[in-house]
Amino acid sequence: MRFDMRILALLAVLSLSATSALAAEEPSGCDKFKWPIERERAALTAPDRTKLASGAEQAALPAAAITLGLVAPQDAKLPTPPERAPKDGTFAGFTSIKAAKAGLYTISLSSGAWVDVVQDGHFLKPVAFSGATDCQGIRKTMKYELSDKPFVLQVSGAKDNSLSIAILPAQ
Repeated sequence: MRFDMRILALLAVLSLSATSALAAEEPSGCDKFKWPIERERAALTAPDRTKLASGAEQAALPAAAITLGLVAPQDAKLPTPPERAPKDGTFAGFTSIKAAKAGLYTISLSSGAWVDVVQDGHFLKPVAFSGATDCQGIRKTMKYELSDKPFVLQVSGAKDNSLSIAILPAQ
């Protein structure tokens, strides 16, 4: 019996430690991003965002943020299976960009979701990532090095059926 109680006590301590560690990974507040996000946040909250349905094709990088409509993952017809499987009850979608100027870009989202950038048949890895909760209008931002070839921006695991996306040259 004494052995069982020690194991239970150890498990309780480990559980509390894991919960604290998870909470520590989610910074809260706009000042907790790793780089300034004012420009991205302004774009994501601007009233003139273009609304696009999932699957929309864009000739070039959008000049302003977009609001992308999302659907159930099985209906999204993502061109490439996402690197992270979406959870049940979430939403997904994509947009294709036919022409981009090569360079470093920030891709920012208004709410939490998984992002895959697929260019030349390969998943691009972000050069940098930052996110925070409790910052009105922006949840995460990533930096990607894009070539001048077409790419697909896929979103999955979103809790809502739309989200705003800003693709801006990095500063």
